Amino acid sequence: MRILVIGSGGVGAAFAAIASRRSFFSALILADIDQPRAQRTAAKVGDDRVHAIGLDASDPAAIVAAIASHQITTVLNAADPRFVMPIFDACFDAGVTYLDMAMSLSSAHPERPHEECGVKLGDLQFAKAAAWEERGLLALGGMGVEPGLADVFARHASDHLFSSIDELGVRDGANMVVKGYDFAPTFSIWTTIEECLNPPVIWERDRGWFTTAPFSEPEVFQFPEGIGPVECVNVEHEEVLLMPRWIDANRVTFKYGLGDEFIAVLEMLHKLGLDRTDPVQVRGQSVSPRDVVAACLPNPADLTDEIEGKTCAGLWVTGIGIDGAPREVYLYHVVDNEETVGRDGAQAVVWQTALFPVVACELIAEGVWSGAGVLGPECFDSAPFLDLVAGDYRSPWGMEERTPSC
Repeated sequence: MRILVIGSGGVGAAFAAIASRRSFFSALILADIDQPRAQRTAAKVGDDRVHAIGLDASDPAAIVAAIASHQITTVLNAADPRFVMPIFDACFDAGVTYLDMAMSLSSAHPERPHEECGVKLGDLQFAKAAAWEERGLLALGGMGVEPGLADVFARHASDHLFSSIDELGVRDGANMVVKGYDFAPTFSIWTTIEECLNPPVIWERDRGWFTTAPFSEPEVFQFPEGIGPVECVNVEHEEVLLMPRWIDANRVTFKYGLGDEFIAVLEMLHKLGLDRTDPVQVRGQSVSPRDVVAACLPNPADLTDEIEGKTCAGLWVTGIGIDGAPREVYLYHVVDNEETVGRDGAQAVVWQTALFPVVACELIAEGVWSGAGVLGPECFDSAPFLDLVAGDYRSPWGMEERTPSC
């Protein structure tokens, strides 16, 4: 396998560091519009299979040329979601495997944004699924941690733990703090604004997909391994758009533990129009307000020792177990920032996001995972994936049995 990673920021850099300990690839090309950044990342990894190039992720022709020049077989999109479609289309034109961790962007319903879906996450990609399938090409969407691992958990629950599923509820929480900053997100603020201020999507068997208001339906969820209770709220996320396509359940939700202060900051950015992506004119210069916000905040990839605590990604599942009795479980993956910084020099959130596309690439390279079309992680056997994560990659996942509410 010869891999092109487009985007050498936090996740792209962590992907390269994790992958460098494995033998499933022969070359890994880190590409970034900021070529010196890609070169610094490649030098830090210190693997003679890892190289760096300059590349504009908005230019499909340039991507196709880079794929041909470096004899690429697999492309990982580690750029922000604005670049999903040019990279996705370039991979189709070049005839190579495509993976991303965030799918094509949504747009709200013009009249009823908090009741009905407009363009959903991934719709632009799924509209081209038949063409990918016809050519025998694989586009694996949403293959990070959330979405990604959470979707693998859904397949595992469906195949091995439950005879029928009531709810698949992704629940994400942390007890992480960033020392020395009044406000410092641990993941891309551009992406965080996008997913947190868009109308959240819920799926129900009788209604299909529908939306609610941002930060709706707060609930306190108990997270494992010392994190404890965290209030979680509805947030737009790909799992809700992926899981119902392939997993039989009555309801699918995504809730994220943001915290009151974080929510207040996001709401203020929205009130001031600083969440906008359309450029505005400032003293003769055209600038995107959201890009300005991102530029004013610390780069999450640069926050390492400043962070203390753990982050947890997981899937809460309720339904009827394979023994016919009510069952409730929480499948989860916890990482400690001190451990990930020590292992790969990457803070916990970006490291956790990067780990799972590495595992997926290894399974694809070995022919364990294969398919054609635009697919989600739910489409593949969960056992080899989860075994590899806990085994060779030394990052155990867990499962808590909980008392069913009914």
